[in-house]
Amino acid sequence: MDDSLLADAVRPDAKGVRRKLAFRRVVVTILVFVVLLGALGLLGVRSRAVRATANGYTLTVQYAHVARSGLDAPWRVLVHHPNGFSDDIELAVTATYFELFESQGFDPEPSAETADGEYVYLTFDRPSGTDFRLSFDAYVQPSAQLGADGQVRLLIAGRQLTHVGFRTWLLP
Repeated sequence: MDDSLLADAVRPDAKGVRRKLAFRRVVVTILVFVVLLGALGLLGVRSRAVRATANGYTLTVQYAHVARSGLDAPWRVLVHHPNGFSDDIELAVTATYFELFESQGFDPEPSAETADGEYVYLTFDRPSGTDFRLSFDAYVQPSAQLGADGQVRLLIAGRQLTHVGFRTWLLP
């Protein structure tokens, strides 16, 4: 008969040891999985492009499909018309989409910019040639959490010709 006060401390509980070991294995597996995703580049910025064509105009938007706070995020618009442009170009962009970003500005700068609460309207002087390219230099705000839906509408002479929709997802 063992009357020692340390008898229980010396003799481990087999069920408790197995439970702790299983917990450690799960945690290590999760950590290995996250490190593997990072090593494969799957936790960084992933971009996509959406395109729509109407009335001879092609609107293409390249955007960050998956991003993380603090990282640069691509956002570019290409408008193509094989016969060139006879009017100014106006792009209507979902205003809440831009709330994800800290902006460094547009290139080229719009000649006029207005908003109606739902959309930001960017007007650009009639471009020469058959292509108009717009870049938005921005990075995802550190406080951004989930992501946002966006839409770009192409307007020529005040008339909407086409539009594209997209979504940016944010990873922690």
